[in-house]
Amino acid sequence: MSTWLPSAPCTPRACVEATGPARAVPRAVLRLTLVAALVLTGAVLSPLGRRIPADWVGRWCRAVVRASGVRLRITGTAPPTGGLLLVANHISWLDIPLLAAVRPARMLAKAEIRRWPVAGALAARGGTLFIERDRPRALPDTVAHIAEALRQGTAVAAFPEGSTWCGRSQGRFRRAVFQAALDAGVPVQPVRIRYRLAGGAAATAPAFVGDDSLLASLWRVASARGLVAEVEIRPTLPPGTCPDRRALARAAEQDHPAERNRADERGRTATPGHAIPGHAPAGTARRGTPPQIRRTECSDTA
Repeated sequence: MSTWLPSAPCTPRACVEATGPARAVPRAVLRLTLVAALVLTGAVLSPLGRRIPADWVGRWCRAVVRASGVRLRITGTAPPTGGLLLVANHISWLDIPLLAAVRPARMLAKAEIRRWPVAGALAARGGTLFIERDRPRALPDTVAHIAEALRQGTAVAAFPEGSTWCGRSQGRFRRAVFQAALDAGVPVQPVRIRYRLAGGAAATAPAFVGDDSLLASLWRVASARGLVAEVEIRPTLPPGTCPDRRALARAAEQDHPAERNRADERGRTATPGHAIPGHAPAGTARRGTPPQIRRTECSDTA
């Protein structure tokens, strides 16, 4: 494997805790049937492209999440028009419809997805921008392609960690995609995704990590009870907020200070049985914070 490829320490065996009793099988089958029907409907309509109203796309994405048996909570708003780079942490295949529910966008995805059955064709028809992660020399052309899409007023969605994590922690944001936002002079919209149980505890069942199979992850989600997806749309980072791509990546990645304080407090009182080696405790969602566009402190640390 190339040293350029990002990776996470998360594995299904060490990090993922499935939920849902055996009697949930009929319900899980029904959920997967509904998801399949919605995905096929999206595949049929995908050739229409941008002629499909954005609010319809958002409703379809929310329907996919809910059909999986996952409740959805979205806080904050994103600019509805104009070039925009949407960036989020990456946990699950569910992150894709969740991010598209924030604002329909062209996804940035690894080139291997193009070869996936059904999903690959659907992604290509939907205008996905593919990146060849094992070819560093191709990166400048990819960045230029993303910047051009942003200049044309398109929203582009990316997961800068470059790999999925289990949700109890997250990786560092890679800097390359932020260069496209700088070159195009468009804002960056950070989004934080979390999965929880109905009682508020962190849930790792939706995680799609390591050598996990898509089928196993789909079944784990469909058979789970009380899963909630929390999508926090954070304050937008306008053009000129940060001097370079490194600072911009750190600003988009960082937690709000209040969240870091709560995470530190939970880390001091965490139950040992829920600790994962090499993982830091994740922050909690801020509720009731009004969406806003503001300048954020930038750090030039690596």
